[in-house]
Amino acid sequence: MRRLAQEALAPFACEVNEATNGFNALYAMERALPDLVLLDVNMPTMGGAELLEMMRANATLRDLPVILLTSPADHTVLPKLTALGVSGQVRKPFTAETLLTAIRAVVPLAHRPLSPPPAPQP
Repeated sequence: MRRLAQEALAPFACEVNEATNGFNALYAMERALPDLVLLDVNMPTMGGAELLEMMRANATLRDLPVILLTSPADHTVLPKLTALGVSGQVRKPFTAETLLTAIRAVVPLAHRPLSPPPAPQP
């Protein structure tokens, strides 16, 4: 899933940082504030629900837009997560286009500028 997000966002002028669990994500967000969080509800060490609760309790992270990446098994926690405030939701498995549609609804995406052609050799 992280690879799909990386590949989907590669053509755009954005920096993508990833974390393997909620604890690492929280640490990374406190060091460099992101524009958007793609939050997998099912993560090891600290899950998405716990991370979202901590984000909403943190004055610096409270207002960050969050798109949940959910599975059918997450139906029991979705009302709680939605009440905490999320900007969108994408159900796994998803395609790159589905993910980009959800992201574009929250933040603008601009394509990376094309590299200039190589200078002619004398």
